[in-house]
Amino acid sequence: MLKIFRYLKSSFISVLAIILLLVVQAVLDLTLPDYTSKIVNIGVQQGGIDSAAIEKIGEDSYQKLTLFLDSKELKFIQKNYQKKSSYKGEKIYELKKYSDTDKISKILRKPMLVVYYMDHNDSDSTIQFDLPEGNDFYTTLSYMNEQQKEEMLKGIDKKLKDLPDTIIEQAAVSYVKEEYQRIGMNTDKIQNRYIIQVGAIMLAISFITMIIGILTVLIGSRMAARLSQLLRKKVFKKVVGFSKNEIKEFGQSSLITRTTNDIQQVQMVVVFLLRVVFYAPIIGIGGVIKALNTNSSMTYIIGIAVLTIIILVLILFGVAMPKFKVIQKLVDKLNLVIREILTGLSVIRAFSNERHEEKRFDEANKNLTKVNLFVNRVMAFMMPAMMFIMNIICLLIVYKGAKGVDTGAMQVGDIMAYIQYTMQIIMAFLMISMMSIMLPRASVSAKRIIEVIETEDKIKNPKHPKEFENPKGIIAFKNVSFRYPDADYDVITDISFQAEPGKTTAFIGSTGSGKSTLINLLPRFYDVTGGEILIDGVNIKDVAMDRLRDRIGFVPQKGILFTGTIESNVKYGKDDISDQDMKLALDISQSSEFVNSLKGKYQYPISQGGSNVSGGQKQRLSIARAIAKNPGIYVFDDSFSALDFKTDAKLRKELKSVTKDKTVLIVAQRISTIMNADQIIVLDEGNIAGIGTHKELMKNCKVYQEIALSQLSKEEL
Repeated sequence: MLKIFRYLKSSFISVLAIILLLVVQAVLDLTLPDYTSKIVNIGVQQGGIDSAAIEKIGEDSYQKLTLFLDSKELKFIQKNYQKKSSYKGEKIYELKKYSDTDKISKILRKPMLVVYYMDHNDSDSTIQFDLPEGNDFYTTLSYMNEQQKEEMLKGIDKKLKDLPDTIIEQAAVSYVKEEYQRIGMNTDKIQNRYIIQVGAIMLAISFITMIIGILTVLIGSRMAARLSQLLRKKVFKKVVGFSKNEIKEFGQSSLITRTTNDIQQVQMVVVFLLRVVFYAPIIGIGGVIKALNTNSSMTYIIGIAVLTIIILVLILFGVAMPKFKVIQKLVDKLNLVIREILTGLSVIRAFSNERHEEKRFDEANKNLTKVNLFVNRVMAFMMPAMMFIMNIICLLIVYKGAKGVDTGAMQVGDIMAYIQYTMQIIMAFLMISMMSIMLPRASVSAKRIIEVIETEDKIKNPKHPKEFENPKGIIAFKNVSFRYPDADYDVITDISFQAEPGKTTAFIGSTGSGKSTLINLLPRFYDVTGGEILIDGVNIKDVAMDRLRDRIGFVPQKGILFTGTIESNVKYGKDDISDQDMKLALDISQSSEFVNSLKGKYQYPISQGGSNVSGGQKQRLSIARAIAKNPGIYVFDDSFSALDFKTDAKLRKELKSVTKDKTVLIVAQRISTIMNADQIIVLDEGNIAGIGTHKELMKNCKVYQEIALSQLSKEEL
């Protein structure tokens, strides 16, 4: 999979943009539980009052609070409050703008707690102060000197030392709320305003995270699509350059799967991977830090959750991983079966073997379905298991948190925030675990893609290619031998002959004698394993393949047409073929008559594989394509087999007009096709059994005689 990532270099800016966006999104997501906690703790429980930094306070209350302050604290408070208004004859102190509210809250919250409990005279409270009852103690305090007051304050601090901060804060907030009500402030309005403000912030954060999420998916999808396009291009370019050996090694169905399904798997994973790799660790680590800051006493709950998820992921990973490789092989097998059935559909129908092929398809289909079902069931088990773990963790947090609320160590909003942080941590692990399931399959696909891209071509262009300085078309095979890879014997052995321009060299022999293999060596569809092939004295291995193949007009054994028109198929060999040359090629190949009878003539659409024309028409159009190219060398690999004798004779007669100064190589099964060749080479089990003209071979080549007499009578020969 890592090798695939090197193709993302061109998308560096996109990757960087995704990282930055995900960091911002993770930070914003981590802030939402804080605001949820604030709405519950401050907005609901504290009436929208977030600290002991009271904004307005009556003079009477102000004087009471300042009695519990030392000289330094008193100066700071006096500096930050000023008389501005009055309520029912009482002067009101107001907090100045830009004051340090955190410091003010820290100074006032303990005095507020003391005054709150003393004013309410709560004998059942766990907090009891050794002070006079009633309002007389405030008068007493006012007459205390600094030393006496300091001792009193130390006593109060000692009483409050073990008291949780939440209780001190809540008592201070309760005091502030009562004071607001006492001086005529609308506390309901304060509460509503706070909830609306915090809610608006949460909505804004959610909207921003939504936009970021859309942007990351958009950028990631476009980048993954570009990667997919690049990989398809590289795979296709590589496959186009493969020799027949590499095509056979991989298999056509496997190459199709690698170019489509495998690249699709990689594309899907890249989109998901970019998001998870950067987002999940940030949200997971950030969630742990935030949860610990909220309440460190419940850390073990997070540990239990993480450990349980890791064990679950490892088990699922161990079960599902081996099946992904199997799936890709089964997809290849299914594609192979489908390809064979569609290609041989006419034969299947002719032999009424539809049921057998249906069973063969069902077997391949069921095998793939079984493995896919197994993997999907494993994947389906993950989500319920994760949800079960999440719910158990929620129960643990609520149980532990309820005890904390009861003792005053926690607030309800803190429990809710802790649950949200824990869920974020679990979701981060869930995303990583999903990635761990998807990644092996994508890794298998990536490996299959890289195998194609990094396959070393067995047939290579020379580093310093030579040119045909004086092109004539003289072909020389010198002691040529060839063996297929992993074969135990040579298909052709020690073949030597020369073909000259203006002459026709024909090859004949029994099935499997090596005729087509020999012809395929000339355009380097295969490379010789022994000896050498020369064209105009230059070894074909020393010439660039495109220069070599430009000189050859090759007509394969099976006529192949491409989707398009008759014109596009005939002009396929060169870009600069004129309409006149096209018409001439069609005339020579005996195609004009049937082409002119078609609707649209030269613009008649050809279906995929030429399925809307007959075998003979397909073969004639293939011959026309080679003629229109006007090469120096013509190679016909049993290209007249689908033609009737009359058309065959006419075509070969017309062909002489364009090949009089060209080198022509013909592979044929019919004696009538090659009887008039200038040189006939008879092959038998990969060896030359005879070379000569028809008359010479009839006299001195037994193999040729047997072939000839099996097709024609002595009089015809």
